[in-house]
Amino acid sequence: LLVKKYTSAFFLTTLNQLLITNKVDTVIITGCTTSGCVQSTAIESSGYGYYTSVVQEAVGDRDPVMGAYALLNLDVRYADVIRVDEAIQYLSKFKG
Repeated sequence: LLVKKYTSAFFLTTLNQLLITNKVDTVIITGCTTSGCVQSTAIESSGYGYYTSVVQEAVGDRDPVMGAYALLNLDVRYADVIRVDEAIQYLSKFKG
């Protein structure tokens, strides 16, 4: 469980250190407020050099237009916007 006070899950949290410690190179993002927290987290994830994906069906926004614009902006600049079946297929490789 990671408690955050600001829009990005990276800002003033231990997330980056946890990812480094566990040798993670990929971040798959889901969550609320696509144009806020999701976008902010994806931008920082990309900035730290992680391969970053946002799951289209697993994010939402109070304003559908802003949410759609945020996904477009992320897909063009910072992350791959993927479908849930793509995320499940990727994650299934790590089933132990």
